Amino acid sequence: MTTAEFADAQVLSEGSPALDDAWVRQLAQEHYGIDGEMKPLTGERDRNYRFERATDGARFMLKISHPAETALVADFQTQALLHLAATDPGLPVQRIVPTQGGAASFVCDPGDGLPRVVRLFTYLPGLPLPEAPRTPLQQQNLARMLARLDLALAGFEHPAGELPLPWDLQRADSVRGLLAHIAEPERRALAAAALDRFERDAKPVLRTLPAQPIHNDFNIYNVLVDPADTDRIAAILDFGDMVRAPCINDLAVAAAYQAGTDGDPLAAIVPLVAAYHAVRPLSPAEVGVLFDLITARLVMVVAISGWRAARYPENAPYLLRNNPLSWARLQACERVGTAAATAALRRAVNL
Repeated sequence: MTTAEFADAQVLSEGSPALDDAWVRQLAQEHYGIDGEMKPLTGERDRNYRFERATDGARFMLKISHPAETALVADFQTQALLHLAATDPGLPVQRIVPTQGGAASFVCDPGDGLPRVVRLFTYLPGLPLPEAPRTPLQQQNLARMLARLDLALAGFEHPAGELPLPWDLQRADSVRGLLAHIAEPERRALAAAALDRFERDAKPVLRTLPAQPIHNDFNIYNVLVDPADTDRIAAILDFGDMVRAPCINDLAVAAAYQAGTDGDPLAAIVPLVAAYHAVRPLSPAEVGVLFDLITARLVMVVAISGWRAARYPENAPYLLRNNPLSWARLQACERVGTAAATAALRRAVNL
């Protein structure tokens, strides 16, 4: 993916055009027979609405996709959820609610000439993970749930899985052209060095590793926990960044958001990897590239957000809100180094 293609793809990160509430209500009533309280929800790309059915209080989420998102990409997410419902019904992910005619989704035009894909999902309650106390057991459960999700997605295929995606870790070097937006020379050099290691040591190996559709964004903001038992994972959200990629990338993304910023960044990563390995065993080759994938993901976070902030300065404070933490994690990982980190990860999984 070139920098120009990357820029075009990032247009999808801009908000979807506003929709008339009355039109949305009519849509829900006509296609799903739902009449009740409606509340708009936040969404990076799509228009999302929570409905509470008047007859029984059941809650649902209506998703109206961004008009720039193709029906093929939307179907990738839809079919993945249908696959998960069949292969592991106990996984805490949203379920597709069919229309009154039995369709998993349909296309509508609100009158602006821009067709959109519409789907209805079950609504999953829970406490956002960042708002919950953190414990070792919670972290282990998080890793086990990700491993279980990856196992459940094994065997699933979809043509959209091969489409270019800005957040595809196996193409982390595509953000190299965005490093120019990093003002500080020291930070720019740090990010470039991490991408160098990725290109030299990890990328050639990735082509040999087991690949499948993966969630690709298993960060703490896409996980809910049970408010009454915050060690229990209650929901996995947002399958909008799915891609077909080496399975180890899913663990690398999750681990990137667990790295500590003070002292040893591996203190949180090592038990996460060990817990994942207990459910979905890792190969020596996967463990060998994991740390370089973690740092590459952190570079993607700071590079993409920095580029977007330069492109949309009016939204810079929001776009850069997580950058200080990501930089601190990247700097902490750099102090450890790939060799020492990989040795620690190998010991954790007895490889």
